[in-house]
Amino acid sequence: MSIYKAGTEEAGMALDKFREECGLMGVWNHPEAANLVYLGLYAQQHRGQEGAGVVSVSNNGRPRFHIHKGIGLVSEVFQKYDFGSLPGKQSIGHVRYTTAGGNHLSNVQPFYAEISSGGVVIAHNGNLINADTLREQLIDDGAIFASSSDTEAILHLLARSPGNLMLVERVISALHEIKGAFSLLLMFGDRMIAVRDPNGLRPLALGSLGDGLVVASETCAFDLIGAKYLRDIEPVEVLEISGESDTKSYFPFGVTRPSPCIFEYVYFARPDSNVFGKNVYPIRKRMGQELAREHPVPADYVIPVPDSGVTAAIGYAQEAGIPLELGLIRNHYVGRTFIEPQQSIRDFGVKIKLNANSELLKGKRIVVVDDSIVRGTTSKKLVKMLKQAGASEVHMRISAPPTIDPCYYGIDTPQKEELIASRKSIPEIAEYLGVKSLAYLSMEGLYRAVGEGTFCDACFSGNYPIGTPKRFEKRQTELELK
Repeated sequence: MSIYKAGTEEAGMALDKFREECGLMGVWNHPEAANLVYLGLYAQQHRGQEGAGVVSVSNNGRPRFHIHKGIGLVSEVFQKYDFGSLPGKQSIGHVRYTTAGGNHLSNVQPFYAEISSGGVVIAHNGNLINADTLREQLIDDGAIFASSSDTEAILHLLARSPGNLMLVERVISALHEIKGAFSLLLMFGDRMIAVRDPNGLRPLALGSLGDGLVVASETCAFDLIGAKYLRDIEPVEVLEISGESDTKSYFPFGVTRPSPCIFEYVYFARPDSNVFGKNVYPIRKRMGQELAREHPVPADYVIPVPDSGVTAAIGYAQEAGIPLELGLIRNHYVGRTFIEPQQSIRDFGVKIKLNANSELLKGKRIVVVDDSIVRGTTSKKLVKMLKQAGASEVHMRISAPPTIDPCYYGIDTPQKEELIASRKSIPEIAEYLGVKSLAYLSMEGLYRAVGEGTFCDACFSGNYPIGTPKRFEKRQTELELK
C-alpha cells in the first residue's frame, strides 16, 4: 500500500490551482480569546491548509505567552485540544500555505520571540520581496534564524530597533526596512498591533465583539463568532490596540496609491466575505455575467467546476439563459491522506475529488466555467472525464484573464514558464485541453465586474506595483541570455 498525500505531484488538482496565501485572526479583550481565534481560523481554512497556530497572553503581574501550533488543518492541530491551556483575554492565530520557506513546524506561525522590551508574537500574510537581502544582511551582522520564513526577518528588525522608542515606534522603525506585501498582527504583553502595507495588497479587517475587538483577514471569520464588521485596516495604517479596547492609528509611510490584489475577488476570498470594502459574491457573479456577454456559445447546460467556478457559473448561466447543472460532483470528504490502490487508476488524483455525472451529460453541449487555468493539467483531465461521461461538446469559459505571470506578493504560483498561458496562445490551449472552444474574461470585463478602484493585476498583466525580488530579476536576466 502507498500513502497518497495532498500537495504531491499525484494530487493533480492541488498543483493546477493557485494556493491561497495565509489567514490572520486576532482577538482583544475577551475571556475566550484563544477559542475565538481558533474558530476564526476555522472559517479561514481556505486561506491556508498546511499549518495552524494560536498564541495567547495571560497577565497575572507579568505577561505570560502560551503557544500551540502544528502542521495540518485547524481541526487536526487542535483535535481534542483543551483551550484552558491558552488562557488570557488576548490572542492571535495564523493558518498558512508555504509561500516563503518550507512546510516545516519551524515555519508555522505565529512566531514568538523575546526582545529587550519583553515578549512579542507575530503573524504575517504576504511576502517580502527584499527578504533575501534582509536575511543576508542580518546573518552577516550576527543574527541567528530558526526558520526559513521571511517573517522572521521582521522579528530581527524589531529586536534591533532603538530600545528607547515606544513599542509602536519600534514596530514602525522595523517596517521601514521591509518591502513587499504584508498584513501583520503583532502581540505584546499589553497591546496588539495590526498593520497593512502601503499598497494594501493583502486584506485585513477590524470588528467588534462585546467589549472586545477582533481582527481578521476575511469577514467570514467575524460571522462565525458573531462579531460586527467595523472597517478595513487602511493601507499604510498601523493600528495599536491596548487597555480596554482603546485604539490609536498611525500612518507612517506617507501617501501611497493602494493596489490590493484583484485575485482575492477572482478566487481566494470566500464568496460571503467582504474584502477591500466590497462583498465578494456579487463581484464574482458579475464576472460570470460579463463572461457570458463577451463569449456566448449555444449549449444545453452551464457546468461549474466545484467549488472555484460556482459563483461565476451562476452569473454566466443567468446572463446566457442556459440552465445551470451540477455536471461535476465533488467529494468533500477527501482527507489529507488516504490509501491509494495498488493497481494504478488513470487520473486517480482528479477522480478522487471530482466525478462527472454521466446521466446528466450524455449527448449534451456544455459550457464549463472555472476561475483560472494555471498549468492546464487538471483542466485537461476534467475535459477528458466529461467527454467520457458522454458530453457531445465541451466549451470552457474562464472568469478571469489568462494568467501569464507569477505572484511575488504572498501567493504560491508556478514559475512563468510553467504557466500555460505564458507559452501558448488561446487556440493552442484549447487544442491542448481538447475543448471545442475556450475563452477568457477580458481585463476590461474583469474591471467592470469589480468596479471602482486600482488593483494589483500583475498575474494577468505583468505590471508589479512594488517590483519583484532580486532573485527573480537575476533569473530573468539569465533566461534572456540563454
